[in-house]
This record gives sequence, C-alpha cells and structure tokens, in this order.
Amino acid sequence: MKLVSTGPRIAVFNFGGRVALTTFDALALAPALQRTLSSLGFERPTPVQAEALPPLLDGRDLIVQAQTGSGKTLAFSLGILQGFDVERFCIQGLVLCPTRELADQVAVELRRLARGIHNVKVLTLCGGAPIGPQIGSLEHGAHFIVGTPGRVGDHLRKGRLDFSSLKFFVLDEADRMLDMGFQDELEAIREALPSKRQSLLFSATYSDSVKALATSTLNDALVLDIQSEVSEPDIEQRFFSVRHDQREQALITLLRQEQARSAVIFCSTREECKALSSSLHQAGFSVAALHGDMVQKDRDRTLIRFAGECLTLLIATDVAARGLDVDHVELVVNYRVAKDREVHTHRIGRTGRAGKSGRALTLCDSREEERVRFWYDEAELTLHTVPPESAPASRPAPPPRDCLQIDGGKRQKLRPGDILGALTGVGGLDGKAVGKIQVGPTSAFVAVDRAVSKSALHTLQTQRMKGRQFKARIVKR
Repeated sequence: MKLVSTGPRIAVFNFGGRVALTTFDALALAPALQRTLSSLGFERPTPVQAEALPPLLDGRDLIVQAQTGSGKTLAFSLGILQGFDVERFCIQGLVLCPTRELADQVAVELRRLARGIHNVKVLTLCGGAPIGPQIGSLEHGAHFIVGTPGRVGDHLRKGRLDFSSLKFFVLDEADRMLDMGFQDELEAIREALPSKRQSLLFSATYSDSVKALATSTLNDALVLDIQSEVSEPDIEQRFFSVRHDQREQALITLLRQEQARSAVIFCSTREECKALSSSLHQAGFSVAALHGDMVQKDRDRTLIRFAGECLTLLIATDVAARGLDVDHVELVVNYRVAKDREVHTHRIGRTGRAGKSGRALTLCDSREEERVRFWYDEAELTLHTVPPESAPASRPAPPPRDCLQIDGGKRQKLRPGDILGALTGVGGLDGKAVGKIQVGPTSAFVAVDRAVSKSALHTLQTQRMKGRQFKARIVKR
C-alpha cells in the first residue's frame, strides 16, 4: 500500500493491484448476510469490495474512485445493512443517486441483500414518480431512503424527512450528480444530517468539484483509488465515412451485418430519435426511442424492455441515456458524431462492460471527419466505407425475450418471488427461461424466453398470486 497524498481531512491511498480480502467469509458479517451472500452465489469479492469493505465495516468515512460495474453497490449495501438496527423503525441510511433508474437498481440490491433480515423497509424517493404515494409511504416510516437529490430535497423542505437518527450517508456516482447540477441540493441535504454519521462517496472521477464536495461532507476519509484494479474495456471501434443523404441507409446496412442482440444508437436530437426509430421499425428491427418528450411511464417501460433483452435497438439522445445502466450492450452506434471527445468516450463506454467485449461504430460525414481527426492520431484512425450488402436483406432476428406486463404491483402486495414462483411452479418453466422481474407500484414486468412466452402469459393470466388473478399481456411497443 503506497501513500499518495494527504489533505487536512482526507488521506488518499492507492492499493496498486493488491487485494487484501479474498473471500466474504473472512468478514465479520451478520450470519443472515453471510447466508444471503452464499445463496446468491457471491464467493469472491471484486477489487472494490475487497479494498472498501474492511475499512467500511470499521466505521471509516470512505471515498472510492471506481467505475460503474465494479461492485460498489454491493459493498456499501453490505456495510449499511451490517451496521443498522432493524428494531429501530426510523431512517438510518440515506443513499443519493443521480438518476431514478440507478436509485431503483440500488434499492433492488439493498432489498435483495436484506431478504434474510425480517421486516427491512427500503423506500425510493425519485423525481418523475408521483409524489402522493411517496408522502403516504413516508408516513409509514422506513429504515433506508434511496433517492435523487431533487426529490429528497423537496421532501426535506416540506418537513417530511427526519434524519436525526441517520447513521449512514452514501453519495453514489457523485461526479454525475454534480455534472447534472445538484450541488445546491446536495449541500442542503448535507446540512440537515447529524454530524455524527458514517459517510461514503463513490465516483468514477475525482475532479476538484468532487474533492470539494468530499471535503465538506466527509470526516477523516480514506480515499481508495481502484481505477488500476479495473481492466480497460475491450471495445473494437470503427469509423465509417458516409454521405449526408445516405446516413440512414448506411446505418441499416451496418445493423444487418452486425446482427447485434443488443445495441444503443446515439442521435443528436429527440426529433431525429423519433424519425430514426420509425424508419428502423419499418425495416423490421425491434426498436424503441428514448428522448425528453416521453412521459415517465413510457420511459420506464422502454428501459425495462431493453434491460430485459426484450428489445434489440435503443435509440437515444445523450441526455435521455443518462439513466441507462445495462451490462449486455454488444454494440454502440454514433449515428452522428458527438460534440466533444468526452461525450464520445462516454457513449462508447456503454458497451464492453462487466468483462465483456463490445463494438462501437461511428458514422461521419465530411464535416464530422475533421472533428474525429482532431481527437485521434492518424495512426489510430482509419475511415472505412460501408460495405455493400452481399445478399438480399433478410429480416432482422427478433430479441431473445418477450416482456410480459402484469396489471398488479406493490400496492397489491405482489413481489418478484410471487411471479417467479407462479412461472416455475405451476407453470413448469425452467428458471433459466425467466429474466429480469421488476415490480412497480401498480404494474409488474417479467422477461421470458420467446419460445415459452405464450405459455408464461397463460400461466400469469390463469394462476392466482396473492390470492387473486391478474390481467397480463405481452408488451409489443
């Protein structure tokens, strides 16, 4: 372990590839958490978990610089679940995230790890969701709040949140929250927290603004730079020269040749997203757009379908894709070149995640070529022409799974286990044929292999869950 630098309240360490913890069994975790880890198949910690968990469990304030997909959510979830008191029904932990989608993922992970502990209450407070049900849920209390700074700040200003018993404060993807303009909200929330608490900050970058936030929020913090622990993504990147009036046909040709099971296509405007989505749908692709004109319900459903591999192509603007966190993206296409290299790098980073390889294609007209040549050395950049289709175009392969929607959710006490039990029990489906299950307030979604989707739909329409039958259907668009 090498000491890199020190500040007045922060000690920074770089572990240079050393992994101190090799198994979760070595941690003094509660038996219920150890059993849950074992049942979920977690045996060996990731580098982030190996370096963060020992000081985290010792009660240290912690700053971890690590990329998305490094296992940080499990690390801080274990830490706060180990240290809270389930018998005290008050807010003991607050986790802030930049987007609703990330907050939902964190809440799911917390609940999953807490399933061996009786009656743990995790509440999400995010913008874009109706505020009325959140007010009702707050009146019933919670152990943990997971939310976005804007909505948590709204509830705080209205006096609906009592943080006097708070023990844990987590800032997840702090750099993204600052980039999105949440600095004032973060400061207001920090000022409402008790001074005696454990604070944890996770960020992919450690800029001056993140450092300033850390200095004002954490006390005697240990900073772990795990960047060297995470291997560079394996992404094959290619650039194609296209004429402005042939861009759309060039994209269709490349998509047919690539045959990706999952791809994200980046456009510059929401209007272009809509038009391109319509054109690709007419060409036979399984496609949906993600843009700022969408109502939250449609946005959520699109993201659920894409995350569940029930949708092959997702067309998005940079702003709309902020909440997208999916590990199975095989291909990224820049339909138009990004305005700067940082945005370009962030786009192509949507593929090649979680140890998988990925591909990134960029279409450039004559004006855009100048921008790309400015970013890359001549030796790094080769501009290709789009190869002609060698055979008559065949219809693109459908996505591997169908998305089934159930007209019942948390308000009807429906849980993922109820849906999985119905499909694999009476329904007789192999558990491997069932993908992601997401339960919302009034509806639920489950991804199932296309070959058994009709059988699964029949099961959900005819079998009783929570003592009643629910309507269900296959989501097409």
